[in-house]
Formats: sequence, structure tokens, C-alpha cells
Amino acid sequence: QPAGARLPVHGRMAFDSVVTNGMIAPMADLPNVTRLAAYAIVQRDGMYLLCRIAPGFPGAGRWTLPGGDLDFGEDPAAGVLRELEEETGLLGRISGPVRVLSETGLWRRDGPVNFHHVRFVYPVEIFGGEERVEVDGSSDAFGWFSRDQIAGLDRVGLLDEALA
Repeated sequence: QPAGARLPVHGRMAFDSVVTNGMIAPMADLPNVTRLAAYAIVQRDGMYLLCRIAPGFPGAGRWTLPGGDLDFGEDPAAGVLRELEEETGLLGRISGPVRVLSETGLWRRDGPVNFHHVRFVYPVEIFGGEERVEVDGSSDAFGWFSRDQIAGLDRVGLLDEALA
């Protein structure tokens, strides 16, 4: 893709907003927030590794890819592997090129803000670790699901975009 070209998903909502249910123009009187996050697409025997968002976090109870917010200054490639290990106990390595999803909209969480959500989505292969559920974190379960099973899950929009 040429430098500066936008992906077809540019401008779509990262998640349903309380205020709108689609793309909006930024509102000048609201603060602007940029969120950087990294996610892993992990496959094994035709199954995808997914995590369920824990209570108390936006999207609680919905299924998503392993991953989440980057720490300040953290390289996205390092962040996705850290998140994978934190949420599942599994160790992975990046196995292909990153896909970047960029979305904007209005987010109502601790008060409405204009958001720009930049997500780095990496294919990752597992090479070690032991499966375990994250304790006191942003996920409360994980599992391996086929595409047919994923279609029936309560899931975040990222999952559909990333697996498209």
C-alpha cells in the first residue's frame, strides 16, 4: 500500500459509542484522546485464541483478540507479546507483517472525548508457556474457537475486522 494511503477501515468506530453509533466529525469542545494498542492473531489447528474482557472494563463479557494498551514508549511488537503472556500465560513470536487499524469517533467513558484508536494487529505463533487465566487483569477467560463458533460469540468489532 502506498505511503499515506488509508485502509478501507479508516474512520470506522472502534466500538459502539454511547453518544453515536457511527463515524462522527470531532467535536471542537471535547478533549482528544489517542489510544495505542496491540493485538495478536493466534491460530492452532484451525482454532483462534480469544480472550473475554473482564468486568469493570469497556466491553466486559465480550470476546476479543489477546492484547491491549501499549505502555508509554513501548514498541508495539513487544507490547503484543507482553499482553499475550499476561492474558494467557503463552509465549509467542511474531510470524508475519503487522496490520494497522485506525479508527476515530466519539467515546463516552469518563465523559465524552474525541478518540483516535490505533491498533497494531500481529500474526503470532506460540512457542512455549503454559495456559493460565489472567488474575485481576483486563481479561477473565480465554479459549480456542473456530470461525463458526466465533460467529456466535458476543464479540468486539475488532475481532471481525482483524479476521476479515
